[in-house]
Amino acid sequence: MCGLFGIRAPERDVARVSYFGLFALQHRGQESAGIAVSDHGRLTVVRDMGLVPQVFSEQTLQGLTGQLAIGHTRYSTTGSTHWANAQPLVHHGRARTIALGHNGNLTNTEELREELEADGVQLGSSSDSEVIAALIANDPAPLHEAVTNTLARVEGATTVVALTEGKLVGFRDPYGFRPLVLGSLDDDWVLASESCALDLVGAEPVRELRPGELVVIDREVETHQVAESANRLCLFEFIYLARPDSRLSGEEIHGARVRMGETLAAEAPAVADFVMAVPDSGTPAAIGFARASGIPFNEGLIKNRYVGRTFIQPDQGLREQGIKLKFNPLAEVSGKRVVVVDDSIVRGTTMRQLVSMLFDGGATEVHVRVSSPPIVSPCFYGIDFGDDDQLVAAGQTVERTRAEIGATSLAHLSLEGVQAATRRPGNEFCRACFTRKYPTPVPMGRTLAKLRFEPAAI
Repeated sequence: MCGLFGIRAPERDVARVSYFGLFALQHRGQESAGIAVSDHGRLTVVRDMGLVPQVFSEQTLQGLTGQLAIGHTRYSTTGSTHWANAQPLVHHGRARTIALGHNGNLTNTEELREELEADGVQLGSSSDSEVIAALIANDPAPLHEAVTNTLARVEGATTVVALTEGKLVGFRDPYGFRPLVLGSLDDDWVLASESCALDLVGAEPVRELRPGELVVIDREVETHQVAESANRLCLFEFIYLARPDSRLSGEEIHGARVRMGETLAAEAPAVADFVMAVPDSGTPAAIGFARASGIPFNEGLIKNRYVGRTFIQPDQGLREQGIKLKFNPLAEVSGKRVVVVDDSIVRGTTMRQLVSMLFDGGATEVHVRVSSPPIVSPCFYGIDFGDDDQLVAAGQTVERTRAEIGATSLAHLSLEGVQAATRRPGNEFCRACFTRKYPTPVPMGRTLAKLRFEPAAI
């Protein structure tokens, strides 16, 4: 998760453009937001807790002047939901000062923090992102070599936008777990996590950065392949994370999700009166399921659009409260057999309550269909499920999960079905949360404590 945006445009209001770019990426992180600007190399940063429009006002944006800017929306996987961890982070190093926004998660943060602290480098946050900034800022080598050296030392997922030396910088780790796309805005240059942000600000997509690629944007775009590409984009980007109107690997996300629903109908048919989605992320697959099965599509749940994604709230108590605020069943379900299509089941919290709501609303049967395989293993690359205990499907059968959520029946789309819907080969993706096969070393015991670097006072 996390949303990244960057722009070099000397004749534009770069803070305002970044503000609207972050609006398009709000789905990637709702805990904090920030914008950093560079005015002839002088860095100014505004960051705070909350959504983009809560953090920035007209007055705030007017105070952010410069030729370059980066923006960030945060979804935490290492470090608490606390102001000190909001991004972009600024690190003043021996070699350079850098403002940095990070999407991903490191798996060797503890080792690197110890090395930096032993070298006299002070860290002001408990996130892994500052480790990346500190490594680059304290490396006396030229910038592209400093990034090369940093990527050789960090393990895990590292997609970054940054401002340093009066330049806009973007790079992806050698596996390319998290996306980053380069766009053009007339004669100016833009970086964004997803193409939907380019659409909103009127930029044209140029291409996705390659895994292991660094771009340094000044008057021209300078590119360096600083690490050998292994190409393992997270498959969950296609299933849930990315916005439906974005394109990844040349494919529109919405179309891929519709195809997942069509295949799901073939793999796991159901006899029902209508097909409904868990809005909004389950809607494309529900459309596909209805189209392929011939069962009518109908609304069964109304979503409160002013409540954020329940999955990415920072703790379980807020997740459960968010579900109650977010959905309400319609009278349409009364006396009906319904197929409920969602993109995934992670903790089971949402689906358990939704099934109960539908039965309370009078549904006679609730057949749950999920357009992804069971999630059976933690993610170490930027999604907040770092422990088997958080995953309802880990170590148990689909029938056991069905009983836990209270559904009449439960079925998941096969991994082969998901992969076919992306129209890309399986060796181009990380699929570890479905297979337990990780492309990089992961911690012993396959668990990462999210708050392990927090001072006792926080």
